[in-house]
Amino acid sequence: MKPWVWNAAAAVLAVGMLATGWIAIQIERQSTRDEAQNADVIVVLGAAEYRGHPSPVLRARLDHALELYQRGLASGILTTGGAGGDPVFTEGDVGRTYLMAHGVPSEAIVVENEAETTVDSVAMAGEIMKRMGLHSVIVVSDGYHIFRVKKMLQSSGLSVYGSPRKERTPEPLQERWNYVRQAVGYLLWEIGLGV
Repeated sequence: MKPWVWNAAAAVLAVGMLATGWIAIQIERQSTRDEAQNADVIVVLGAAEYRGHPSPVLRARLDHALELYQRGLASGILTTGGAGGDPVFTEGDVGRTYLMAHGVPSEAIVVENEAETTVDSVAMAGEIMKRMGLHSVIVVSDGYHIFRVKKMLQSSGLSVYGSPRKERTPEPLQERWNYVRQAVGYLLWEIGLGV
């Protein structure tokens, strides 16, 4: 192989690594910032459910959304997430059931229950919000997830405020990996390869 090909490949790799590092830093900064304020709706990103019951991660996201709702920051909550391999339940429907059991009226909850990926969930949630005439949203998810989801919703013309769920002290190495993973996901989304 010719030297210029190796040089070009090395340059592309270096630019990719620098971009990933820069975005990872932005993700880390966003991950602890609670921007919750009055908005049209609260969107809760799905996470695993176990036979109709939210996983600890999903429960923490739903509890945080419930707290924001009870504070009167939005008049509705949109839960997201498809089946994830479960033949009976979806993350979005499990979220709805959980919120209703905690006093949120059914008419205040909208469910997106078909998407299997973050990109699909966010795209469908954005479409639902457009159809409903909603213009602003509080995104509830894990801190490392917020940056990418905000950027995707902002690309739909929405005003987006991040509000990370409360979580136990994360393991530093795992958190760093999450930032890098989300940075790669964001960069792939930017070039049209949604994951």
